[in-house]
Amino acid sequence: MISVAGIGADGWPGLPESSRQVVHAAEVLMGSARQLAMVPGGAAERVEWPSPLMAALPGLLERYQGKRVCVLASGDPMFFGIGGTLIRMLGPERVHVLPHPSSVSLACARLGWALQDTTVLSVVGRPAEVIRLEVNPGARFLVLSADGGSPARIAALLTSWGFGSARVRVLADLGGQEEQIFSCTASELDTDMPALNIVAVECGEGPAMARVPGLPDESYAHDGQLTKREVRAMTLAALGPVPGELLWDVGAGSGSIGIEWSRAHRSCQAIAIESHPERLTRIAANAAALGVPGLRVVAGRAPAALDGLPAPDAIFIGGGVTREGVLDACWSALRPGGRLVANAVTMESEAAVFAGYQRLGGELTRIAISRATPVGTFTGWKTMMPVTQWSVKK
Repeated sequence: MISVAGIGADGWPGLPESSRQVVHAAEVLMGSARQLAMVPGGAAERVEWPSPLMAALPGLLERYQGKRVCVLASGDPMFFGIGGTLIRMLGPERVHVLPHPSSVSLACARLGWALQDTTVLSVVGRPAEVIRLEVNPGARFLVLSADGGSPARIAALLTSWGFGSARVRVLADLGGQEEQIFSCTASELDTDMPALNIVAVECGEGPAMARVPGLPDESYAHDGQLTKREVRAMTLAALGPVPGELLWDVGAGSGSIGIEWSRAHRSCQAIAIESHPERLTRIAANAAALGVPGLRVVAGRAPAALDGLPAPDAIFIGGGVTREGVLDACWSALRPGGRLVANAVTMESEAAVFAGYQRLGGELTRIAISRATPVGTFTGWKTMMPVTQWSVKK
């Protein structure tokens, strides 16, 4: 059994007696240098977390197997903490968690925000662009910082997105003797803060960005390889993103399908497969700008580039459907119950899609979009190239 004791910025004096007893009884005490320094000396062997931690953790646990191990964690170990990691590795029956109020609980108490109504994001080990999904007029949220530079990075992004007037409060060393709260607008915040901090953002006024599929085409940098807005919305509807699922975006172009799949829910994941070097860079930039910097980009041409990738729950073939072996490789890799969607705009790709439809079934839909455009001093309809969409469930 491994015990995990949450400890706050107030250190040992703020630790409840139940947690103190567990710490005293431990033969091995693990944690960061800061956490270990909070605990009075004792007989336990002290093990400071190595870096990177995740790679070393299995070996550490094996080395001290059979001993009474107590792991120190910041605040609530089950909130973006080591507690959840250990339970995933060892199972709940082998981990005993003693929580402490989290920084989020303390922040909500200071701000007067109802905890159940508060969105919480983390930039610990993640690019700061992950906050983009929550940035909209009137929105407010908390961000767990990675270090003292996180608040300034967050503020710079807010300003670049048109939210320079957003109210930003940095709550530092919550629960400790050095507790401080700094308040300013995003455009005013450009200095480092104490390392232990959480950021409260109230967006106020600024440009809105919808969360539903079908972002404006100008949201993307592209070289013409872009699934247009209306077709994109219909494609995402056919793919049907479900929280926790993985999409392959094959022949990703600008990455728009994988990006909007990932925007559907924080736990949705996508892999964009693309062979063009400039498009690879563009996909990554688009993903970061639209709040899903975790989108994975794979360089290569299907079907060879698909080897070794984790099995997908859904696949979109935006390019390469006419290439030999692509459709078969995608269908073979797709999980049972998964969805495959392919869009065709040329006669050759239509033929490939129709052959797939005859062999595997599914649905064929013809999408024809017309947009109003000026015709001299009048207005007329300009018809886009029709798209044949094939969708099939395995």
